[in-house]
Amino acid sequence: MPSTKEIRVKIKSVQNTRKITKAMEMVAASKMRRAQERMRLLRPYADKIRNITAHLSQANPEYKHPFLAPREEGSLPVGLILVSTDKGLCGGLNTNIQRQLLVRFRKWESEGKRFEASAIGAKGLAFLQRLGGDVVAQVVQLGDRPSLEKLIGPVKPLLDAYSAGKLGAVYLAYSRFVNTMKQEPVIEQLLPLTADRLVQSSEERKQYSWDYLYEPDARSVIDDLMVRYIEALIFQAVAENMASEQSARMVAMKSASDNAKKMIEELQLVYNKTRQAGITKEISEIVGGSAAIA
Repeated sequence: MPSTKEIRVKIKSVQNTRKITKAMEMVAASKMRRAQERMRLLRPYADKIRNITAHLSQANPEYKHPFLAPREEGSLPVGLILVSTDKGLCGGLNTNIQRQLLVRFRKWESEGKRFEASAIGAKGLAFLQRLGGDVVAQVVQLGDRPSLEKLIGPVKPLLDAYSAGKLGAVYLAYSRFVNTMKQEPVIEQLLPLTADRLVQSSEERKQYSWDYLYEPDARSVIDDLMVRYIEALIFQAVAENMASEQSARMVAMKSASDNAKKMIEELQLVYNKTRQAGITKEISEIVGGSAAIA
């Protein structure tokens, strides 16, 4: 049985750890509220540009943008944009999306396809490097407020490769924010744009029922709009992932704090029992010595 001194040292160590996890929980809770607010503020813009893109794709059938045209993948490489966190201590957030990607990688490997990847976040970059994947672009240390200027660099090589016909498809992997307790790993096809991304309700079709005048020409306008739409999708995915990160970190740190509190209580009970056993032993020795003298 450990001595009372050893137990006291262990209790102090767990108490110090609990202070750290409690502070991290409070910081994550504060950042989580701001991240969720940014994510929700982005959604109206994403919906608006989606509706405009959907209407333009249907209103100008004589020109079909490469992002909209279906393509036979064949043995062409696949592009992947992986959105992850820069820091750990956020539960299974990164592990969940990586586990799903491993299943997808095995499928592509069985089909004889290789993949080219862009990494957004240090954890995703390390994961792709461990797999030996072809990482064509990367960005890390985005901070708490993502900037679109930082995201254009790692995304553009894959978009240009797809437009040039060098990629069969481009996929986007990130963690979608559902609520504070649930974050859903998502791997979705980014290019070519699927029909469900451009679907419009009857009310939206009425709202966007007019036609457009294009300056300087339809091709230039649609090309630029499609790039902006893809950037908006990726920026929204990064915002969703950041809200998921702070939520997962808050929950993980709260769980760690609760476990530390429970461990302290158990150690305190062991300490009290050990101390009581020592006192009882000393009393027994005193009583035994007195009886021997008498």
